[in-house]
Amino acid sequence: MATVHIFKVVFVNQGKVYEIYARKVSHGSIFGFIEVEELVFGERSTVVLDPSEERIKSEFEGVKRTYLPMHSVLRIDEVRKQGVSKISVLEGGSNVAPFPVPMYTPEKK
Repeated sequence: MATVHIFKVVFVNQGKVYEIYARKVSHGSIFGFIEVEELVFGERSTVVLDPSEERIKSEFEGVKRTYLPMHSVLRIDEVRKQGVSKISVLEGGSNVAPFPVPMYTPEKK
């Protein structure tokens, strides 16, 4: 039986913490970005619907692949089973965003 890989990706976007599940995560072809493919959400056949998961599901509806800036990713975990995707407020956050800094700086000659 083939092993099924599920990755939990936690990242920050506009003052909110996103927790999503995907089958494929890689460094991608764009420098400085993490490529996340095949997003996985809960089944619609359940009777009880989680509003936070429905919100994130509608936000990523129709997305085949997403690229996350490396500096916004908090962690990536390989998990045994899928949990609930959610969006939560960043604790201690404010309306001031940090200025982006370059990941690579060329060496001075």
